[in-house]
Amino acid sequence: MGNISYKKLRKKMAEQGLTTYKIRKEKIISESTLQRIRTDGTITTDAIASLCEVLNCQPGDILEYVKNTTRPF
Repeated sequence: MGNISYKKLRKKMAEQGLTTYKIRKEKIISESTLQRIRTDGTITTDAIASLCEVLNCQPGDILEYVKNTTRPF
């Protein structure tokens, strides 16, 4: 099984000037969600929707599925 990467999200945030300070100040998503984004953890669809609203984008613009290339024995 693969993982979801938020690399595209972090890039889009930087391009549009959406800082973690602004996210916290405007209460767009929680601090714990920000931490999960930093570590490519799981976040809710509500958080994704909030970020898409602020960044004026679609989920595919900020999320990427990364296939696991190691094979279990």
